[in-house]
Amino acid sequence: MRVPPTGLAATRAFFGPRAATWETRFPDDGPRYRAAVAELAPPPGGAVADIACGTGRALPELRDAVGPDGTVVGLDATPEMLQEAAARGRHHLAALVLGDALHLPLATGALDAVFAAGLVTHLADPVAGLRELARVCRPGGRLALFHPVGRAALARRQGRELTAGDLRAEPNIRAALTAAGWHLDAIDDGTERYLVLAGLR
Repeated sequence: MRVPPTGLAATRAFFGPRAATWETRFPDDGPRYRAAVAELAPPPGGAVADIACGTGRALPELRDAVGPDGTVVGLDATPEMLQEAAARGRHHLAALVLGDALHLPLATGALDAVFAAGLVTHLADPVAGLRELARVCRPGGRLALFHPVGRAALARRQGRELTAGDLRAEPNIRAALTAAGWHLDAIDDGTERYLVLAGLR
């Protein structure tokens, strides 16, 4: 009997075949990414990473935010996603890195801010993942957890019901962030998007 993949293997098995058409499936998300990066507000000249960057949709916005003197890293666990990001020219905007969000190949305190779209629900251990994001940020570092549609709309798209145990529900994500060393500053859990902004305590 074939054992289904888990962890990183499951992530790659799901996202790899979808990489080439990922952006064409959701062509209208650009303004929501732009607004989320603006609210994260990485500092000009600073260092920022898009963790689970996929095809790199946020990388142009992150580059614009930090400017030519800043540093932008796009990290993803799926090689095909990074290949698609490079094919779209985003390797000119950021260093594209293959890696695991639970074991980031980044120095402690290297970043001013982290952007993470659709990441937390794919982490085998969300608190450990959020703690790893905290490790690579400097004191006062900022975090944006983002999805370009709200939780309810995403659940409908996926044919499922929202439950009280949903990690991204306000009480649950607040507890996970607190356990990982972050404080929750703001949450927009509306119909148009999901955005959590947090800072290092």
